[in-house]
Amino acid sequence: MQSEIILTSPIVSVAWLHEHLKSKSLIVLDGTINKVFDTSQLQIPGTRFFDIKKKFSDVSNAFPSAFPSAEQFQESARALGINTNSTIVVYDDKGIYSSARVWWLFKAFGYTNVAVLNGGFPEWKSKGLPTENMKLYHGEKGNFITNLQPNYMQFFDAMKMASQHKSHTIIDARSSGRFNCTTPEPRAGLRMGNIPNSVNLPYTDLLEEGILKPKEALKVLFSKITKKQDETIIFSCGSGITACVLALGAEICGYKNISVYDGSWTEWGSLVLKDI
Repeated sequence: MQSEIILTSPIVSVAWLHEHLKSKSLIVLDGTINKVFDTSQLQIPGTRFFDIKKKFSDVSNAFPSAFPSAEQFQESARALGINTNSTIVVYDDKGIYSSARVWWLFKAFGYTNVAVLNGGFPEWKSKGLPTENMKLYHGEKGNFITNLQPNYMQFFDAMKMASQHKSHTIIDARSSGRFNCTTPEPRAGLRMGNIPNSVNLPYTDLLEEGILKPKEALKVLFSKITKKQDETIIFSCGSGITACVLALGAEICGYKNISVYDGSWTEWGSLVLKDI
């Protein structure tokens, strides 16, 4: 059964979401990372909390927010009542930050009827749109089915090859200070540095007060570091979260051969003790 709403863009506006909020197939997810359930916090009406850290990451992995198994993702998505015909809109409390990771996870597991709320919860509140206190989802279990797309995520061994052989354009979403080793890493004990043969495009450059810049402005940013839209690109960051903001921007601009390095600098900087 097809969804009653087919998304044609990876982002939607708060006005669009407000207009469609009562649609039967619509599921709104709060993908704020490191958030703890608290009934005193506000949310968009009907929102279901997408717990990246505990439900949608491989918690046995040594590195944070690691890519989950297809089985884990499917079961956790079903527990939120997500179906094969759901229309999914995801937001976070920062504007666009970890919501892009949620969007990318769904795409990596073969689901494309998903979009990021442009500006997130801050933009929703700034427009005076309705809110409610945070609630746990107690509805029916969904029938969501995963269909893993292996080229969406890159892992350590593949990254070593890509870096050494310069087979991909590797774009780092961290701040210029972190990339250029003038600012310490926020994670205790993690060395400064960058992946050899990578270039820098801070994810914040794509945003204006938490809202994604217009398509033409995004194209200008990417054109400064890419030669053509069909080149193979891997996005990296600190731990695989904000790399997905770059993936979001790149998809809007028409790039097709894009992927995300799951472990990102936290993994690389821990396993590779010096740049090679």
